Amino acid sequence: MRRAARRRPPKPENSLFGKPFDGGKRMDHGGPQQQQHPMEQQQQPYHPQHPAMMRLYEVQKEVASLGPQVCTFSGLQNDRDYKRLERELTRLLLDVDQVDTEGKPELQGARKRAAQEVEGLLRYLEENATHPSRQAIEELSNEARRLVDERVVAPQRSGGVAEINDELVDALQELVLRLTQVKTEGRVPLRKARYRALTRLCAVQDVIEGRTQQQTLSLPLSGDTHEAVHHINQVMVKVSVARSQLVALLMGLSGRDSCAHLSRILTEMQVELDALDVSGNAAIRNYRKQVVEEINGLLKHLDLEGEGEDTRRYDLAQNNSIREIEAVRAHVSHLREGVLRHCVMGDLSFRPKAELQSLLTHLDQVDTAKNPCIREARRRAVVEVQAIITFLDLREALARRQPGPSEHPSHRAVWLVLGSLSDLQAQVLGFDGKRADKSYMMLEELLTKQLLTLDAVDPQGDETTKMARKQAVKFAQNILNYLDMKTDEWEY
Repeated sequence: MRRAARRRPPKPENSLFGKPFDGGKRMDHGGPQQQQHPMEQQQQPYHPQHPAMMRLYEVQKEVASLGPQVCTFSGLQNDRDYKRLERELTRLLLDVDQVDTEGKPELQGARKRAAQEVEGLLRYLEENATHPSRQAIEELSNEARRLVDERVVAPQRSGGVAEINDELVDALQELVLRLTQVKTEGRVPLRKARYRALTRLCAVQDVIEGRTQQQTLSLPLSGDTHEAVHHINQVMVKVSVARSQLVALLMGLSGRDSCAHLSRILTEMQVELDALDVSGNAAIRNYRKQVVEEINGLLKHLDLEGEGEDTRRYDLAQNNSIREIEAVRAHVSHLREGVLRHCVMGDLSFRPKAELQSLLTHLDQVDTAKNPCIREARRRAVVEVQAIITFLDLREALARRQPGPSEHPSHRAVWLVLGSLSDLQAQVLGFDGKRADKSYMMLEELLTKQLLTLDAVDPQGDETTKMARKQAVKFAQNILNYLDMKTDEWEY
């Protein structure tokens, strides 16, 4: 029998309606591109001016407008923007359902694709707002709000003094660390929600740490020193109140104090301080300068309440700094491959230590914007560079080693373990798998055996052996930690 000719698959359509919604990947960068008519790439007899096609084209334009908003929405289901987007998408879905296709397959196909695109946006909107990670972010944010309200805001509003101590600072830091561990699966809305929560919480940390520093200063000065001191002391009291108001704003606890109102109050304080005559008194001038700097620090955090500024911070911090870190990591990966390739050939001439040290210097200069996620990304990049440097140092030390006949047996045993650790570290540097892989479990087991071997070495009172064994144990533990870091599925 003659085999039936295989039908060639149709060309992919460029239209947004040409394929189901892809989770916003086509909209993550710069919004949707100019879309073509949903039927213009198909051979069909219907003119674009057909009423059904015209209505579907209008729906397409509205979807193109709503798509970027959906793909970057980072709120919850009870947010006003969520309800607006859901309402508009539901309306579009109803409009699509009401399009009269006259029973024609081509029009029915266009209407089906339009419905799939709108339904995809609705589904993506709901998935991100109800995602377990989004709920975890909100729970941690609420926990931070309760802590700050109880310890900082409530006492201030009741006329008391906020209790700010190391316990509060540590509790806030723990919440920051827990937020950095929330997985986002690379979704822009979840990453943005986590970043917003981290940014606000880190801002609160800065404000609280500023207050802690103030409590340690020998201020305010005595009013008997100069008549201007009395006015500065009064401003300091207002600054203390404004600080608590700012914390309430940052954590969403304030129903009265608006961002603009607090900004106006702080600006008036600056004007009041500028108008003071300190009569060339250096001590009082320095006192006024400290208070002004404190006010400037509070004003700096007020822009976090603006969505536009917050989005700008997100883009700059997430893109520029991470782009730098990723560029370094790509360079490190290239150097690591070169080092391993030369080691396999037994060639020790390739030693890019100077280049690696320059990368460490570059990483140290990356601006983390006090973002814990970027800070962690930078730390990991530093660990990757240091792992290669320590590997090269050990290989060189092993190559130079010339044991004499008088060498202590225990000391020789430690060096044998270091030789095995060097070979294992080469495998760890080249490992690119997961913890469930057999190769990972084998490496972990072999490294653990080397630690047990070192524990069994008896220095017999030899101080050199004691020091060498201690360094070898630390070296083995660092390799294990590096292996864990490579496989813990951390993300920005």
